[in-house]
Amino acid sequence: MHPAYMLLIIPFFFLAMGIEWLYAYSRKKDWYRLNDSVNNLVIGLGQQLWSLLSKVLLLGLYVLIYDNYAFFHIPPTWWSFVIALVAFDFFFYWAHRWGHEMNIFWAAHLVHHQSEEYNLSVALRQSWFHNILAFVIFLPIPFLGIDPKIFGAAAIVQTLYQFPIHTRAIGKLHPWIEYWFNTPSHHRVHHATNPKYIDKNHAGLFMIWDRLFGTFIEEETETEIYYGITTQLKSWNPVWANTHYFVEMFQKARTMKWLDKFRMIFAMPGWLPDYLGGTQPIPDPVKKHPVKYNADTNTYFKVYVVLQYFIMLGGASLYMVHFKEITLFYKIVFFLLLLITMLITGAIFENKRWVVYAEYLRLILVMICLNTFYYFWHLSWFNFTIIVSSIAFGACVIFFTYSYFTRKKEGALQ
Repeated sequence: MHPAYMLLIIPFFFLAMGIEWLYAYSRKKDWYRLNDSVNNLVIGLGQQLWSLLSKVLLLGLYVLIYDNYAFFHIPPTWWSFVIALVAFDFFFYWAHRWGHEMNIFWAAHLVHHQSEEYNLSVALRQSWFHNILAFVIFLPIPFLGIDPKIFGAAAIVQTLYQFPIHTRAIGKLHPWIEYWFNTPSHHRVHHATNPKYIDKNHAGLFMIWDRLFGTFIEEETETEIYYGITTQLKSWNPVWANTHYFVEMFQKARTMKWLDKFRMIFAMPGWLPDYLGGTQPIPDPVKKHPVKYNADTNTYFKVYVVLQYFIMLGGASLYMVHFKEITLFYKIVFFLLLLITMLITGAIFENKRWVVYAEYLRLILVMICLNTFYYFWHLSWFNFTIIVSSIAFGACVIFFTYSYFTRKKEGALQ
């Protein structure tokens, strides 16, 4: 999605999450946890940044096929948009389904399922790498002559549709809607770790695909749903969230025969050769009653992390909007600074001891990189930037230091 759209939509995302939180709070429902929600938002922001790096390649490949190898060209009209929406949703179903049924795709897609909560913030928790791996599944569309802009519009509509279905606030809708469309009820099933719900309801927009291809199951309202993945992540580290399954696959592959190493890449999650114990059974959370991971910190650090997130969101928004104008050097520098900031937000929630050194160093690096950028490329803004950034730097140092020593007195740093 183009950054301009994101800037317009972000306030509505936060408004919707605020309304859902108030609804849950008024009914004494624990649907939100600050650390979990911030982690979802941080990972979602990271996905938008990674998409800047992959978008040129992926859309370039789409345009290349459309311009040179399309069987015919469909003019951009309202009915071509409908065709594009149906086609996109059909291939999304298979990309999503294989994202659960093949290790290589699941390694990337599982990020979206790691939260043990189910609320609107989970909709924004998106994989950094899944689009890169799964884009090949959508390549039949340019062969059909769908204009790139129409394809992009269909992708935006289909993606935005999936935001409001990530909620527990809406029960089952009219039977006609439940039959044809993906709904909160259907998608709660998809995010469940209950064995009978695993790998069901992969639809994005039209539920008919699951009904046609045998992956549909109805939500049973009398059954408690447990969310997350079958082996919970137990970390607020956004980089580890996006890479841990790849690491685990590599570690398992080291103990396998060569043919099985290759087989594992496309095997179902949980598959192991017989000499390593065979396919692992799916644990039943109803029997285990798992305790949610909840590494947390004190109120001051929580406020600090939330403030840093919104500063990071503002900086990332400017980065995305002006991405084409920034030199390659600063594209890399600012990307790394944003990535480091994401890592540190998770480390603060986990009370890591090293975070005190990392955060002071990060604040210094931000000051240096931001002001050198304005000095060399936007000198007319330099005086304003150095004053504002110095005030912000001092405030962050004071607030972080106070939060750190308060937490240190509590003796909870790891």
